[in-house]
Amino acid sequence: MALPTGRFAPSPTGPLHAGSLVAALASWLDARARGGRWLVRIEDVDTPRCVPGTDRVILGQLAALGMHADAPPLYQSTRGAAYQQALDTLRAHGWAYDCGCTRSDIEAAQRAAGTPRQRHAQAVYPGTCRAGLHGKPARAVRLRTRHAGLGPRIDWVDRRLGAASQDVEREVGDFVLKRADGLWAYQLAVVVDDAAQQVTHVVRGADLADNTARQILLQRALGVPTPSYQHVPLVLGADGHKLSKQNGAAALDLSDPTAALRAAGRVLELPDMAAADAAAWLHAALPAWAARWVA
Repeated sequence: MALPTGRFAPSPTGPLHAGSLVAALASWLDARARGGRWLVRIEDVDTPRCVPGTDRVILGQLAALGMHADAPPLYQSTRGAAYQQALDTLRAHGWAYDCGCTRSDIEAAQRAAGTPRQRHAQAVYPGTCRAGLHGKPARAVRLRTRHAGLGPRIDWVDRRLGAASQDVEREVGDFVLKRADGLWAYQLAVVVDDAAQQVTHVVRGADLADNTARQILLQRALGVPTPSYQHVPLVLGADGHKLSKQNGAAALDLSDPTAALRAAGRVLELPDMAAADAAAWLHAALPAWAARWVA
């Protein structure tokens, strides 16, 4: 049986803030409560959005909080060969195809069909290039969501949110594996890296729950294991929206690491435990997490 393995996978677009600490802490507690490994992966595959040096800032913040990974961080920017190998495998089995559609092409096709449904601010892809490029140059590469007897409906159980289901073809469409700008898409990179790092338990923010069906579909297409998923509560800003780097979330104040951990623990509905320092707080939080989430 594989050693329980969790991971925290920040994008180096800014320092950790209160919201990202909740995800980091939950993943750390879950891995440690299972007697397993905890890994850090720097998700810098979207290079234009990454800020040089931020990876070191994030790793320093985690260290100040007493959360140390069991292996050096994995950088997605070094993983191009692995992603290409996965894409080649998908092509060889008919799962992947070239797409020449622009965003305006997709939106026009949806309007013509009378179904301009929106998801993630993008129109659901209607499968225009499944049968060929029709003279258009190749831009992106997409996953064929219905193929070889595997239907697009994915059912899974989230350890916090419960049973979930999504028809990926109808609700998302054939999604991108490699972008038109040549960068690897998030979905492919995450699935390949979770498999390579033997991640067994994914614990992350609830805003990423909608990605789960696509990732499970990709795992099945590639023949790799599906981890257990748990999506934890988000930290909301004063406007009621998710706290994020994009809406100006302030970097963590680590003048008192224990206070920062205690605040994150409250979001995770852990008891408000007194502790002399960060290490003591983490030690006290482990049995509380285990009692609630570890069978």
